[in-house]
Amino acid sequence: MCSVSCCASRVSFSRLEDFESLAQKRLPKDVWEYYSYPSCSGFTLQENKRAFQRYRLLPRVLRDVSSVDTTATVLGSRLDMPVALSPTAHHSLAHPDGEKATAKGAASANTAYVVSSFANHSLEDIAQAAPGGVRWFYLIPQNDPGRTKELLRRVESAGYSGIWLTVDQPRFQFQQRPESNLESAASVMRLPNLTFEDVPGDASSQEFTTYLSDNVRQPITWEDVVWLRKNTQLKIVLKGILTAEDAKEAVRVSVDGICVSNHGGRQLDGVPATIDALPEVVRAVDGKAEVYLDGGVRTGTDVLKALALGARCVFIGRPALWGLACNGAEGVRQVLEVLKDQLNLAMAQTGMWKYVLTAMWGL
Repeated sequence: MCSVSCCASRVSFSRLEDFESLAQKRLPKDVWEYYSYPSCSGFTLQENKRAFQRYRLLPRVLRDVSSVDTTATVLGSRLDMPVALSPTAHHSLAHPDGEKATAKGAASANTAYVVSSFANHSLEDIAQAAPGGVRWFYLIPQNDPGRTKELLRRVESAGYSGIWLTVDQPRFQFQQRPESNLESAASVMRLPNLTFEDVPGDASSQEFTTYLSDNVRQPITWEDVVWLRKNTQLKIVLKGILTAEDAKEAVRVSVDGICVSNHGGRQLDGVPATIDALPEVVRAVDGKAEVYLDGGVRTGTDVLKALALGARCVFIGRPALWGLACNGAEGVRQVLEVLKDQLNLAMAQTGMWKYVLTAMWGL
């Protein structure tokens, strides 16, 4: 089996790199490579992390930072930190409880989780695993609008408060999907949020690849966003915007949020690092929608730099999977708490006692 068993031992780390190292040791090689793979040369994947190092924090001194407040409000929900979980696929490869454990970990840290359409557990089961958690759903539209509406009704009924659309993937690479190299994990690679009764095979099968190619709507366009706005009252976030022009168009079609993202370097290689693209998008949006960032966040100072450049919240993908592989739901919570603790300290050291979105602190 490619999935790992529950880890009874408790891990306690102060850096995300420690979770990464342990996860690599515990996960089977093919699973680790699936979670880690970049597009092409991997330039964008590495640049996402390197780019943060080019920005500098300018501390203000002699301020009362005896109490620091890291809370944030994102899409109307109050979170204990401006850090939440991006949509990522196949969590059952890292832990038997899969996305249910991830949801529990996020909820216990009082932050949000974007559930992927490529989750191995149903969106309903994930919601039931952490009923008090803040959840949004990453929707993949189908060619059949009726099926897309069916998914929307499921999401609404299960208590999700937002829909995310990935917009930087106009063409799915179905024939080159890395899941095809995970045949030994077929028993856990169910996709109950992307399939209907007539779908054959599991996520690693050729039959399933053919289904995706025939039924998933590609490419989606601005007209699809308008259609979605008309067919749900949920908040809508577009993930994958890197330019001012697209940010302005997103505002025009009345989205609620924009996530500056390059798919973690797993799609088009050679695009800007997300932290470099963030200021342009923030200026273009001009407060008319919330702006978030994902890609390359590994420390609390990374979080602070993104906040200083105008992000309301940052999202992490791979680090949550490392925590899940290390210690299930508790590992996910620990990863989030490491970032929260580092952010708290960084805020104090730069003279900030409150996370105030409107302030663009000196970088």
